Amino acid sequence: MSGATPNQAPPDAAEANAARPGAARPNEARPSAARPIRILIAEDQALVRGALAALLALEPDFVIAGLAGDGAEALRLIAELAPDIVLSDIEMPGMGGLELAQQIRAQNRRARVIIVTTFGRAGYLRRALDAGVAGYLLKDAPAEALARAIRTVHGGGQVVDPELAVQSWGQRDPLTARERQVLQLAADGASSLEIARIACLSEGTVRNYLSEAISKLGAANRTEAARMARDQGWL
Repeated sequence: MSGATPNQAPPDAAEANAARPGAARPNEARPSAARPIRILIAEDQALVRGALAALLALEPDFVIAGLAGDGAEALRLIAELAPDIVLSDIEMPGMGGLELAQQIRAQNRRARVIIVTTFGRAGYLRRALDAGVAGYLLKDAPAEALARAIRTVHGGGQVVDPELAVQSWGQRDPLTARERQVLQLAADGASSLEIARIACLSEGTVRNYLSEAISKLGAANRTEAARMARDQGWL
């Protein structure tokens, strides 16, 4: 008669089980897999959007939660899908990446924003950081750099293209929010009267804002001022 008690494996079976690679020991919990990082991509160019999604989906700890063609669509999807990270371009139809970041912060969403753009301008970077963006990378950055940035930002860090970070120290946006607004409208072709109606200002106040912006930038007229501001990333 065997010496093993009921429900007790024979010694040789127990030893074989303990020796098997990966076998759990008594009272030893198996490590649980970390939750994947959920990513939403906001990009108006369908080819770029699809390429980013395909590239990031190869990472074992990433999940593509959703895709959006502009900031407004991204904002709706964020409320529905609750992503951890939002990758966004800056210039998109309607709501751009900076406005999207501002709305995410205003709505107290937990998603953290990384700007991925072709615009390597210090002015854009400063505005992005002011909007609460946690990362700013150029589209020609290596795929590994983007993956690292996502993991760093998800972990609570901040990632900024190093060359842009150096440039941003020496260039400050001299325009006020109102000057930027009227100059942007002027750049879009609006007259002073149209700007006044859109911005709810008097026509004289609009002219004053435009004059201040032109003077600060050392431009000859509103067209040149708008071009200079856009080149610096201030518009």
